[in-house]
Amino acid sequence: MTSVDVRETRDPELPGRLLTVERDALVPLLRERPEADFALPVAACPGWTVRDVLAHCSAALIRVVEGRFERGVFSPESNDRDIAERAGWAHARVVDELERGMSEAGPVIAAGDGVLDMVALGEWVHAGDVRETFGEPGAYAGPGLAYALPLLARITREKGRLPVHADLDDLDEPLRLGDVSGDRTPARYIGDAATLVRLYSGRPLPAGGYELAGAEAGELNIFG
Repeated sequence: MTSVDVRETRDPELPGRLLTVERDALVPLLRERPEADFALPVAACPGWTVRDVLAHCSAALIRVVEGRFERGVFSPESNDRDIAERAGWAHARVVDELERGMSEAGPVIAAGDGVLDMVALGEWVHAGDVRETFGEPGAYAGPGLAYALPLLARITREKGRLPVHADLDDLDEPLRLGDVSGDRTPARYIGDAATLVRLYSGRPLPAGGYELAGAEAGELNIFG
């Protein structure tokens, strides 16, 4: 990947493309894993196992597909209830529901006003959590990165977050995130794209290999 299409206006199809690309990579991986791997703890989500993360992801997407957004949805309490409701399910059933959600949520998100775009980004980040737990390559990277980065840039811009000028090892052009009005001096990031995603999602960071000036890591987390 050498370039990212960062548009000023929303691309409503982008979240769905991100989900589809990740579905095609993640679901076959999950179907190949032994049962014991679903009980592995996920470092990025303290207290959750791989199965818990997948149950949370599938439940969130099915809520989107079915338009079920009762009060408090996506809160920690709601997430815990979703996981508990699936406690008696076979692992394969959870994966089946996840596959359905990743297949059907895109058009629903596209038809909305952009509020649910962040759900697709969060699902992709959680897929990275699972990959990292399994020791698989491509955590917070891979083919989905071409869709995740412009989505991240637009979400941070619309939220008016701290401006960041990111010089990425894997991109030809710098990526501008957050408030690009010019009213605030941007922070500077130098490193790879996967570590940038870790910063913006509050995931564990590598010991080195990147530079961040003008901001603290915690200021960038959009999920915190």
